[in-house]
Amino acid sequence: MLPAEDVARLTALVRATPWFMAALRAGRELGLAHWCIGAGALRNLVWDALHGHAQRSAPADVDFAFFGADDLGAARDAALQRRLGELCPGLPWEVTNQAGVHLWFEAHFGHAVGPLGSLEDAVATWPEPATAVGVWLDAQDVLHVIAPHGLQDLLGLRVRRNPVRVSVDTYRQRCASKRYAERWPGVTLEPA
Repeated sequence: MLPAEDVARLTALVRATPWFMAALRAGRELGLAHWCIGAGALRNLVWDALHGHAQRSAPADVDFAFFGADDLGAARDAALQRRLGELCPGLPWEVTNQAGVHLWFEAHFGHAVGPLGSLEDAVATWPEPATAVGVWLDAQDVLHVIAPHGLQDLLGLRVRRNPVRVSVDTYRQRCASKRYAERWPGVTLEPA
């Protein structure tokens, strides 16, 4: 169970961000049972706010993750991505069916992974605990948080490797390419 004060803090930051709320409403319109928006777009939103940045980071992509074991085809992901672009244009949507990650992961990242059992299992494998967080919006406009490793790293400005799936080399490359310390000076980078 996530601490209620951490959930309240995160959901307040999300609700105060019009583009993110619009993205969540678009995601809800797809009618999927298990979905969330998270990873870097959510991390950037939170860390910009915690640093008091007046100019917020534009998302490099908006990670829309869902779990649909009934159809693992790339065409489904592409169709959902097109639909999100229609519902909420102007955002760099990236749609991934987490039920099918094991089918392409090795070709992309160089090592095989097994199939995942749920959206929560998938979020738990994302690169750092600070980015292993997703949120979704239900029909009553209640925000729900998926954070298998908790919210301490995200809200505490801490970057560390998630050993579930991320190699030391990948972690180091991510830290360099994301420019965490440059963009958010208050962030603590843990060694790999």
